[in-house]
Amino acid sequence: MQYQASCNAPNRNVKITIMYDGRNYHGWQIQDNALSVQEVFQKALSQIVGDDMDVKGCSRTDTGVHANMYCIGLKTSHRIPPERLKAALNRHLPNTMAVTDCCEMSMDFHPRYDCTRKQYIYKIWNSEVRNPFLDGYALHYRYKNLDEKLLNEACKYYLGTHDFTSFCTPDNRRPGDMRRTVYLSEVERSGEMVTFTVEADGFLYNMVRIMTGTLLRVAQGKILAEEIPHIIDKKNRQLAGPTAPACGLYLNKVYYD
Repeated sequence: MQYQASCNAPNRNVKITIMYDGRNYHGWQIQDNALSVQEVFQKALSQIVGDDMDVKGCSRTDTGVHANMYCIGLKTSHRIPPERLKAALNRHLPNTMAVTDCCEMSMDFHPRYDCTRKQYIYKIWNSEVRNPFLDGYALHYRYKNLDEKLLNEACKYYLGTHDFTSFCTPDNRRPGDMRRTVYLSEVERSGEMVTFTVEADGFLYNMVRIMTGTLLRVAQGKILAEEIPHIIDKKNRQLAGPTAPACGLYLNKVYYD
């Protein structure tokens, strides 16, 4: 007996690029007892395509983390053109999210597995006086001026391929290959804003936040910059700095080479 394919079988794969304020969300992935970015996004999407959707994200993000660029794969049979989908989503999404681009992709495109590099930034407001407009969007570091030259020297030790076990928070997930390749690692200052930028082929759980916490320990003189290679080699989480708060972290760019 022959069977006809369902008319609702997905025959399109659309890459949707969004940006979002993660302050009030518990990360990207849908959770049972907490509001997530994915839940809110899919609720808006359902107003346009109904339940004709299979949604995949490019990355997990932690509670309170923001995204300047986040890529989503949508498999659907709905025929709405990409530009109309972009406009319709921006009408239905809350002010904390916006779609910046929509485009057709091949059916085998996957936003997570096809990603070759990701770039994160971590923002630190280095001033004795807090900035109320940055509450939830940057770490307020009120102590002595951070020496960006020292931090830039320290963060160069992150470059290259290493086992970053020392920069990963243990959780219930089965440990896999802990090696990652860091292509870019630098610290810049603009006025009282200090920004740590790191780009790699992938990141472990809390990796950027622990890298940031370690740099702050270097600024405080509690860890020497030249000790970072030793911390990496020992594969011991206790040797690295604390996990910096989520508020200053942004997924900044996602690459598909």
